[in-house]
Amino acid sequence: MTPRFPLDPVALAAELVAIDSRNPDLVPGAPGERAVADRLGEILAGWGFAVSVHDVAPGRPNLIARVGPPGVSPLVLNGHLDVVGVEGMRHAPFEPVRRDGRLYGRGSNDMKGGVAAMCVAAARASALGALSCEVIITAVCDEEFRSLGTSALLAEGLVATAAIVTEPTRLAVAPAHKGFEWFDVQVHGRAAHGSRPDVGVDAIAHAGLLLARLVQLGDTTLRERVHPLLGHPSVHASTIQGGTGWSTYPDHCHLQLERRTIPGETSAMVEAELRAACDAIGAVHPTFRADITRHTSQPANDVSADAPIVRALTDALQHRTLPPSVDGLSCWTDAALFTAAGIPAVCFGPGDIARAHAAEEWIDESDLHAAADVIERVLGTWGRTVPTSTGAP
Repeated sequence: MTPRFPLDPVALAAELVAIDSRNPDLVPGAPGERAVADRLGEILAGWGFAVSVHDVAPGRPNLIARVGPPGVSPLVLNGHLDVVGVEGMRHAPFEPVRRDGRLYGRGSNDMKGGVAAMCVAAARASALGALSCEVIITAVCDEEFRSLGTSALLAEGLVATAAIVTEPTRLAVAPAHKGFEWFDVQVHGRAAHGSRPDVGVDAIAHAGLLLARLVQLGDTTLRERVHPLLGHPSVHASTIQGGTGWSTYPDHCHLQLERRTIPGETSAMVEAELRAACDAIGAVHPTFRADITRHTSQPANDVSADAPIVRALTDALQHRTLPPSVDGLSCWTDAALFTAAGIPAVCFGPGDIARAHAAEEWIDESDLHAAADVIERVLGTWGRTVPTSTGAP
């Protein structure tokens, strides 16, 4: 009989880090999440969870594990199992090392540490008979690329009262984070010999006019829009390509733009601002012409600071004599998908987003223990403090 895995978030984080789960959409030929999902499923089943693992795309599984009274104030604990590439790392990525109170390895901080903390918290609360709600563990695939895992989970009709996404927040409660819009912009020119400015149209120079206009937008209009936890939105050029040679007017220039959004900004609003910038340039330079295509869009997240899940987490932090910090998160997470589906979702977890995807990735072991303790306390009180039925239709 296989020995029961210890209820220790550091040990579980190390177990998960040791399994290569690089996202194959980011790293061609990478193994994906199958092995780590299967191993976590074995551990959770040994702790008494009802576990299912199923593919949402070939070789890309979600793990769902349930414990506690079925259907009673269901609370989701969500985290992703995929990790990014390991090029340039200064230590072995999949050989977890514990040193000086830290756990090193790819995914230790983003976000297998958070997954470990939430799983141990639920298992401890269940073992103590403290659960007054159903806990739904969702360890998903593909968050680092297209969020296929959480999108599929919600499309299947998941119902819950709230969700905690255990992304690294330095143990702050993060009820809001920014969204993003990605655009491809093709600026068109007219090829001509470099000595014939009367014939040529410089697509690169025209792209420069657009970039200058976007800098102005960022320094004026966007600075005036402020969210209390997130600050102001932003726009930047991610890549630029164009031209064919020294003595030729470039007939094309391709820009990739990223616009980080705050709650209240819509995709239509953001695209309209970009098109207005192009129209303004065209009014002064009649040969300016650009095609704009939205590539990817994800919404911002915004849950009230007075929401029950925020209060439950801050109360649990105070009980453990930790600062009950409520803060915004600059990066995008799957929390926005839960909230958009009618399940209020906040981020709370061990680690620091500044160490995500880094050449040296580590997490404080003390943060892992603290996160598990805080989430365990939330689980012990949740079913007594919220309605028994709410969530996505």
